[in-house]
Amino acid sequence: MLSRAGTSQPRWSLGQLFFTFSHRFSARLNFSSISEVKVLNHLDDECGDFLPWLERKAGVQVSSKLYIGKVSYGRSLFASRDIQIGDCILRVPYSVQISSDNLLPKASALLDDQVESVTKVAIALLVEQKLGWESEWAHYVSCLPQLGEMNSTIFWSRSELDMICQSFVYQETIKQKAQLEKDFLRIKPALEQFPHILRRITFKDFIHAYALVKSRAWGSTKGVSLIPFADFLNHDGVSEAIVLNDEDKHVSEVIADRNYAAHEEVLIRYGKFSNATLLLDFGFTLPYNIHDQVKVQIDIPHHDLLRETKLEILKKHYLPAIEDDNGFKTSWDSFIIKEVKSAVGKGKGVPQSLRAFARVLCCTSHQDLSDLVLEAVQNDGRLARRPFKSRSKEIQAHEILLSHLTRLIEEYNASVKSLGNAASPSICKRFALRRQMTLHLLAAFQ
Repeated sequence: MLSRAGTSQPRWSLGQLFFTFSHRFSARLNFSSISEVKVLNHLDDECGDFLPWLERKAGVQVSSKLYIGKVSYGRSLFASRDIQIGDCILRVPYSVQISSDNLLPKASALLDDQVESVTKVAIALLVEQKLGWESEWAHYVSCLPQLGEMNSTIFWSRSELDMICQSFVYQETIKQKAQLEKDFLRIKPALEQFPHILRRITFKDFIHAYALVKSRAWGSTKGVSLIPFADFLNHDGVSEAIVLNDEDKHVSEVIADRNYAAHEEVLIRYGKFSNATLLLDFGFTLPYNIHDQVKVQIDIPHHDLLRETKLEILKKHYLPAIEDDNGFKTSWDSFIIKEVKSAVGKGKGVPQSLRAFARVLCCTSHQDLSDLVLEAVQNDGRLARRPFKSRSKEIQAHEILLSHLTRLIEEYNASVKSLGNAASPSICKRFALRRQMTLHLLAAFQ
């Protein structure tokens, strides 16, 4: 519970408080850059005939500038020759992409409107997986990660999930798994209508296909699509290159955002994603992520005599925030904190909505709350967005906030320390990888 600021707390000036916030949220663990990850960079023999197959299927050239290679964390695309900024490095026609249009018409007709695009594409992929080498997409499906190679948190064991219990990713994972179970029960009757193809489909089969689509597909006007070859491109948070869709020419393409030397790994940006999103949806993290953020939740103490009144006011005046690339929704008692880039206050950092929440928390009378409501009505409708007229009261609000955030930081630090103490040369490679991802995730609150 969040304690009220009391006599045991030292008094702070507003300047000291703002500096403390900046310092706390700009600090980071000393991880190396993702660009320093060892690159094996050799041809992938298993996928050596993939591009020729795709180009035969498409009837056009897909790329003359890239080839599939292996790196320490999986497959990737490399420059087959020098690439200049502005070059179109690949172009994949819609005709060789897997979308919901690839669903068997009878299967599509059995699915209700509540089944989302990702799930429909997952079903289409399931069909191709079950067909094996009889599938027209066998060359593509055989190059996709196997179930044991997936590292999204929905595949983590209970003990592995315990490592991230301090992060909101833990609860998001539980919610995601529960939703996937509901989705599977919703589509299972439709799958059972095709026993000759989809016999013995399990929940594990479904979440494997779903996670492949979720982590590899790109959006378009017709939902999401798996784009063979393009989905071997790995992520760099600072890249400006993305997959572009040309609806007139019916192709997806990528334009180089910088020069590449021959045999250099070529990277794009999946989105401006935090490590939380990367771990949840893609199964990896970055050692240092410029788009990182933390979701925190603060409750009103149950011993607060004005608790019910404060709850009512906060819910009534809550304005839903516009979702960013990460898609995490805030509520009246949860907030997204992004990195403050320097001690002078540049960067987004502690949101105004969180400061406003702290002002509501420190109100000690009905009159205080009525004054905040009146101020909101007379202005833009947002509650407690202006500092208190009383300087001491404004400092008190920020002391409450600082107390809560300090406790969260200490809890995160304790989790990071315990992970470090758990290091052992005997632990399996997968657990070691997921522990490292956990460290990257928790570093957002260092």
